[in-house]
Amino acid sequence: MSQTQPRPGRRRLPAWGIVALTLVALAILGGAGGAAFLFSGVYNIGADVPHTKPVFWLIDHFRDRSVDAHAEAVKPPADLADPRRIAAGAQLYDALCTGCHLGPGIKKTDLSRGLYPKPPPLAYGTDVSQAQQFWVIKHGVKLTGMPSWGKTHSDDDVWNLVAFLKKLPDLEPDQYRAMTGGGAEPARKSAGG
Repeated sequence: MSQTQPRPGRRRLPAWGIVALTLVALAILGGAGGAAFLFSGVYNIGADVPHTKPVFWLIDHFRDRSVDAHAEAVKPPADLADPRRIAAGAQLYDALCTGCHLGPGIKKTDLSRGLYPKPPPLAYGTDVSQAQQFWVIKHGVKLTGMPSWGKTHSDDDVWNLVAFLKKLPDLEPDQYRAMTGGGAEPARKSAGG
């Protein structure tokens, strides 16, 4: 799977289109009516109720454009295929990421079930570039539950995670457990998913 192509069946709106739609939305919500709506509490912000389609679309496009723009200057190191990087990234992934993003053979957690928007299951691969992965892991994403691991981990650690993410979709559950020290609990059928 190419790491720089948009998700299949999904078109990206150009930046000018997002700006235009935002301006229209602000004009509609502007003034006293907009203030009344914002302060009324009518919009349900609970994580157990999905956003309306227009709100989700707007958030989705703002997030994608922001990551694209901020990751443009990020240059991956040449040694991302180094087995030591991948091994170090496997340990970090198991410690930091499996609770939300799961892994091969890992059953859904209470945390992964309760997050909204749902975290992507990274064991199936991703459509973002390595530079974008680095930026998201380092800086996190507001209002998604994705933390800023750059506050507690070095850039080298973040690149190790990126190196492992490239390998992750090719791993079987037993290979994943071997790489991570066997910490992952095998998948089981559960009532919730």
